[in-house]
Amino acid sequence: MPKTKKVAAMVTFLAGLGLSGTAMAADGDAAGELASSSNTLFILLGAVMILAMHGGFAFLEVGSVRRKNQVNALNKIICEWGFSTIVYFLIGYPLARGVSLLVPVEELAADHGFEYVKFFLLLGFAACIPAIISGGVAERAKFWTNSVAGAIFVGLVYPLIEGTTWGQFSNCLGGADGWMANTFGAPFHDFAGSVVVHATGGWLALPAIMLLGPRLKRYETNSIKVSSIPFLALGSWILIVGWFGFNVMSAGNLSNVSGLVAINSLMAMVGGTIAAMAISKNDAGFVHNGALAGLVAVCAGSDLYHPVCAAVVGAFAGGIFVFMFENETEKWRIDDVLGVWPLHGICGAWGGIAAGIFGQKALGGMGGVSFFSQLIVTLVVIVLCLAASTLVYGLMKVTVGIRLSAHEELRGSDLSVHMIEANPEEAM
Repeated sequence: MPKTKKVAAMVTFLAGLGLSGTAMAADGDAAGELASSSNTLFILLGAVMILAMHGGFAFLEVGSVRRKNQVNALNKIICEWGFSTIVYFLIGYPLARGVSLLVPVEELAADHGFEYVKFFLLLGFAACIPAIISGGVAERAKFWTNSVAGAIFVGLVYPLIEGTTWGQFSNCLGGADGWMANTFGAPFHDFAGSVVVHATGGWLALPAIMLLGPRLKRYETNSIKVSSIPFLALGSWILIVGWFGFNVMSAGNLSNVSGLVAINSLMAMVGGTIAAMAISKNDAGFVHNGALAGLVAVCAGSDLYHPVCAAVVGAFAGGIFVFMFENETEKWRIDDVLGVWPLHGICGAWGGIAAGIFGQKALGGMGGVSFFSQLIVTLVVIVLCLAASTLVYGLMKVTVGIRLSAHEELRGSDLSVHMIEANPEEAM
């Protein structure tokens, strides 16, 4: 039958069923609406899971500091989320994405408000920066000066990195026709933020930690003990669960969701846990942080790896964390309370570079990555973060100060800053 006759027969058949062109168009519109609302819900769920991760940051710090600084840990994380929201809304998101959120609401309310939940999701990534730094400078940093520094990073430094890797300027690094792709055969690839988020936070934290100096009596006694392994473990578990929103929802929409990202996140977490357990001789703090080290490292290539390679990447990260944290705090005497530089800074950098190795097809990966693109961008991010943090914290140190007084530190930031203890009834 000629093609025109086939089409005519189909129209006649559908008309007989009562499916007019208008009805079919309506069905198509309904399908489009369902896809749009599904994408909005998908991203919203990811945003909420990442918001929950910040509770994990809080309890990880609560368990790692002394009892006299637990209220401070809790207040810092939620207040920094608030400051980050305002700064990222007004400055960071427009800078990184080229979208102003101050336009009339009807301009961004289309597609079930997808642009708004996208902001919510990406805010969760941006707010990780001060949350990461918080753990390194715990127990002796001034609340307000550290909050201002975090706001500067969320408003200017992080959006610059986000914009040139994921955002409106990403063609120079991430585009198929960008300089990286033309020079090294593939663009820079960071699916869920090993470099863009974690390495950025970790390397911004290092100058702050060093400029603050160690806590009082940190190296005059045997050590300063953590206050609560259960709280530390709770924080780790909250972060682990939320991480699957962090990684999987980085797909950006429901049609791009991949079970490969989920299984690779799982395998890297397991690899980091087991490696940290073995190397540290089953130390509880290292075990729970080893899981996080594996998840930090897998973010960049979670959409590329074979699951076996994801486990290897995570295991290397778990080992790196134990080795570097012990050397950092004891041998080099860098008092990084939660080990955020090795956990996020070094393991994040490892994750960015590892994507260029284990993402190759020769090792069972999806391909489309370049070792040199991964290495160069990772190093550029490290240098930028070190320079920015040294400038911000250095200027604040010589002007308004960044550290509590000796009396305030010995008394504890809970009473010195917040005027209340973590368990007020015990003082009655």
